[in-house]
Amino acid sequence: MLLQPNMASGSSVVEVTLESTLKNIEVAEGIARGVCATAGLDEDDAYKVEMAVHESVINAVEHGNKNDANKQVWLRFEIFGDRLEIRVRDQGEGFDVTSLPDPCAQENLLKISGRGIFLIRSFMDEVRVENITGHGAEVTMVKRLNSKSQRHQGGNAREHEGHSTTS
Repeated sequence: MLLQPNMASGSSVVEVTLESTLKNIEVAEGIARGVCATAGLDEDDAYKVEMAVHESVINAVEHGNKNDANKQVWLRFEIFGDRLEIRVRDQGEGFDVTSLPDPCAQENLLKISGRGIFLIRSFMDEVRVENITGHGAEVTMVKRLNSKSQRHQGGNAREHEGHSTTS
């Protein structure tokens, strides 16, 4: 699978639609791995992105599409100069992200599910969940690229020199 240039935004894009089955989680992870390499993410950040994609595709298949193989999961990976943006959409009914139980609450600690959005938020720099009328839920995840990543993918690192901060 190749990243296609998006001339309008100056970004690179991979877009794929997968059958809504758990076997396609590995396919999505493989695509994420390749996109992360192209974006120049280090091993730590690439792992976080892969895990976020893993969790979001599981949620799309199991919770959104209710394991219905006749439905699909749509993924879009887009590399911009400063960030990697990933969108995952199911064909379910959508959900209210504010109504999800807190996985850190005492009564939820031993439950085997219910941590997906929590993990996605911990792995990514930005996460948005939208209900798309008639199209299910769409999770947008953003991982910011550092200047080393931007140099690797061919970005202009000079514009970032002298602007780093240390804690």
